[in-house]
Amino acid sequence: MDLAGPERRVGTGGRLVAVKKTSLYIEPDVDRRLERRAAEVGVSKAEYIRRWLAEAARPPRRPQPRGRASFRGPADLAQELDSHLAEDAFGER
Repeated sequence: MDLAGPERRVGTGGRLVAVKKTSLYIEPDVDRRLERRAAEVGVSKAEYIRRWLAEAARPPRRPQPRGRASFRGPADLAQELDSHLAEDAFGER
């Protein structure tokens, strides 16, 4: 994409980034609220919308496991795996 063309803007840090222009229709009250929130944050309405869209388009985060695993076993299982398997005669049946 040609950054010297109409599809460019100055991003964070003053560098040029490629963007695609798009249009959408929103209700007047939503437009006013967006304008107000952008002013509170200190950015343009367009930048505020871009940030929200970028966040909404991120891949979902993998859920973090809660609590401990349901496995119960000896505390030294990882370090002493071979001896624990030998005690149970694993693989000899």
